[in-house]
Amino acid sequence: MPDERREQDAAYEKTLRRLSKASVNKHWEPYTDIPWDDAECAIDPEDPRWILPKMDPLGAHPWYLAQPEAVRARIGLWRQANVCKVGMQFENLLKRGLMTYAYRLPNASAEFRYIYHEMIEEGHHGMMFQEFVNRSGTPVEGMPRIVRLVGELTQPFSVLAPSLFFFWVLAGEEPIDHVQRRMLRDGSARHPLLTRIMSIHVAEEARHISFAHQFLRRRVPRMAAPQRFALSLAVPPSMKLGAWFILTPPAAMGRRFQIPDDVLRQTYWGADDSQRLIARAVSNVRDLCADIGLINPVSKQIWRALHIWDDKD
Repeated sequence: MPDERREQDAAYEKTLRRLSKASVNKHWEPYTDIPWDDAECAIDPEDPRWILPKMDPLGAHPWYLAQPEAVRARIGLWRQANVCKVGMQFENLLKRGLMTYAYRLPNASAEFRYIYHEMIEEGHHGMMFQEFVNRSGTPVEGMPRIVRLVGELTQPFSVLAPSLFFFWVLAGEEPIDHVQRRMLRDGSARHPLLTRIMSIHVAEEARHISFAHQFLRRRVPRMAAPQRFALSLAVPPSMKLGAWFILTPPAAMGRRFQIPDDVLRQTYWGADDSQRLIARAVSNVRDLCADIGLINPVSKQIWRALHIWDDKD
C-alpha cells in the first residue's frame, strides 16, 4: 500500500505540473483578449441573437415564443447576464477557499503553484463576467440573497473538509461548463461577445475541473469509511443545488418580465426538461463518485430522489 500511494502521489504531482505548464502556455487576459469596444461586440438588448435557444426550457415554451422578438431578446440577455453574475459570485467564494487551502501548503508544493494559477484565471473569469453584466445594463443580482450569505461561511471548509469543498467547487463548475460547451457546439451562443467569453471560460475551466477530479480521486479513497459514507450523502444535494442556482433563473426574472408562474413551473421549477438538463450537467461528477466509491445503496437513493440519477448507470 505505501508503494501504491507513492506512485499515486507521483502521478498526481506530474498532473499538477502539466496543468501549471498549460496555464503558462495558454491563458487569456479579459481586457486584452476580448474586443469589448468593437462594434460587433456592442450589446443591444433587442438584438435577436440574445433570444433563448431551444435547449433552455423557457426558450421552447409557447408563452415565450408568442412574445415579440424584442421581448424575447431582452429576456435572453437578462438570462445570460444573471448566469454571468452567478458565475462571478461563485468564483469569488471559490478563490477565498483556495487561498485558505494554499496558505497551509508546504514549500515546493505542486498544489500551491497550480492553485495560484487557478486563482489568477478565476479572477480573470470574474472580471469578464462582471464586465458583461455591466455592459448589458441589466440589474441582475445573481444568487438569492440567503445563498450569498450562506456562501460566506464556506471558506473554512477548504481546510476542515477539503473533499467536500472540492465537490462544492465542481457543483459550481460542472453545470455551467456543460451548458456553455453545448451552446458553443450547437451554435446557440450567437452573439460574438458571448461566444468569446464562453470560449475562454470553457478552455480554462477544463483545467480547473481536471484538478478537482484528480484531487478527489487521490484523497477520497484514503478517507476513513465513516467519513466517506458521510461525504457520499452530502454530494448529491450539493450538486443539485449548484446546478439549480446556475441553470434556473431566480423569481426576479419572472417579476421583471411578467412571466406567469405556471410558465416558470412548466419550464424550470420541477419541469421534466429542466430536471433532465440538470441531471446531464452533473453526470461527470456522478461518474466520478462511482469511480471513487461514493455510490452506495443509501447515496444512490438520494441521487434518485433529487432526480439527478441516470438509471443507465
